[in-house]
Amino acid sequence: MKATFRAFSAAPSFFRSVDANAANGRQLVMEEFTVPAADPGIGLYVRNKHPRGANRFPGEKILLYVHGTTYPAETAFDLKLNGLSWMDYIARHGYDVYLVDMRGYGKSTRPPEMDKPAADNAPIVRTDTALKDVGAVVDFILERRGVSRINLLGWSWGTSIMGWYTARNNDKVHRLVLYAPGWIRTTPSLINAGDKLGAYRTVSRDAAKDRWLTGVPEDKKADLIPAGWFEAWADATFATDPVGSKQTPPVLRVPNGFLQDSRESWGAGKALYDPAGIRVPTFLAHAEWDADLPSYMLHAYFAKLTHAPYKRYVEIGEGTHTVIMEKNRMQLFQAVQQFLDERLKPNQ
Repeated sequence: MKATFRAFSAAPSFFRSVDANAANGRQLVMEEFTVPAADPGIGLYVRNKHPRGANRFPGEKILLYVHGTTYPAETAFDLKLNGLSWMDYIARHGYDVYLVDMRGYGKSTRPPEMDKPAADNAPIVRTDTALKDVGAVVDFILERRGVSRINLLGWSWGTSIMGWYTARNNDKVHRLVLYAPGWIRTTPSLINAGDKLGAYRTVSRDAAKDRWLTGVPEDKKADLIPAGWFEAWADATFATDPVGSKQTPPVLRVPNGFLQDSRESWGAGKALYDPAGIRVPTFLAHAEWDADLPSYMLHAYFAKLTHAPYKRYVEIGEGTHTVIMEKNRMQLFQAVQQFLDERLKPNQ
């Protein structure tokens, strides 16, 4: 089915931004879209940034990012900390960069189950549903730019979505980046305690901070997150929930689909898909204090990439699952950028 879209109605200044502090002098344009999902009535929020004056990009210079199971895409990937977001960083290297919120997250449509008590319905937005949403957005980008393949980047749950999508659609993927890859779980989950799951759950700011710092040595906690960065992220993130943000204290409503998947598959020793089906260059990034998806998952996943033309991983010291917004974030940005920019070929 041909992809269609509509631009958000907004003043022109909403779509264009000028960054006078760009390290390479490139000014960036921002555009926002609602892309229809495969299911009727669902709109997917998509944000795009690219260098001003450019509207044609080869597929290897286009990237789509998808978020994890709890928080939306834009409040991490495009959150300016010290004047720079990861989305900006990639776009300033000449890339056409996109992010998407899965249904139930951020500015995308929230399923009707989220307007009812959570216990009234089974967990919503499971990984196979997210897979369809990513497919709709990939097809939108391919048509918009007239290319046959693009780069994919996923974080946490997003690594399952992007990895599974790639295994099914290698012909549409140039390179794959998996930040904090998930795999078969042999240790307890920080967010899946075993209680009965409803359609969604609620998360508080305090719970978000506690989870973030789990596994960090006590003497390292004070300077891991630069001053004001957690507050900037939390303010932006909790504001995306039009219902939860009005509660006192505010909460974030989060679909429980991934948690149900985790119980039935990852936590039960059964994978949703086989990484051996991935046949594109693949890069894995991880941080040593990641207690959500520990290092053993990185190593197990890497070993499963038996048909990637080439593969690589980096493990960043003194970082957590959320190293994207910590003092060592530039190590993540630079390592991923090197992988995206290189022009290696198999057996070169």
